[in-house]
Amino acid sequence: MRYPWLDEYLLAKPGVTKDLQPEWNWIRYKIGDKMFAAVLLNENNKPYYINVKLDPLEGEALRKEYTGVIPGYYSNKRHWNSVLPDGDVPDALLRSMLDESYRLVLQGFSRKKQREITGQGAP
Repeated sequence: MRYPWLDEYLLAKPGVTKDLQPEWNWIRYKIGDKMFAAVLLNENNKPYYINVKLDPLEGEALRKEYTGVIPGYYSNKRHWNSVLPDGDVPDALLRSMLDESYRLVLQGFSRKKQREITGQGAP
């Protein structure tokens, strides 16, 4: 995989945990109980996709621009996108996609819960 920084980058975000979903062999990155990214592993534990949640229009545009971005594998194809771990997506773009996925999932929580997750006090 050409993104060796991915695990450290995601775990540095406030409130992020990871687990292995053994039935699917996915390493899931979650905020609370909600997944915002996943590394999909094959039978040899080699990554074959990285799943991220994006705004549908952004995801569609990226799929047109990069062959390494496809509709989400085993996921809602409108909101989730899969990135090939050895594809043509630049590191900076993948970081941006991961940041956006985190932001989208985080905003699904109440404001109070968002503050708890991010460690920010009341506004």
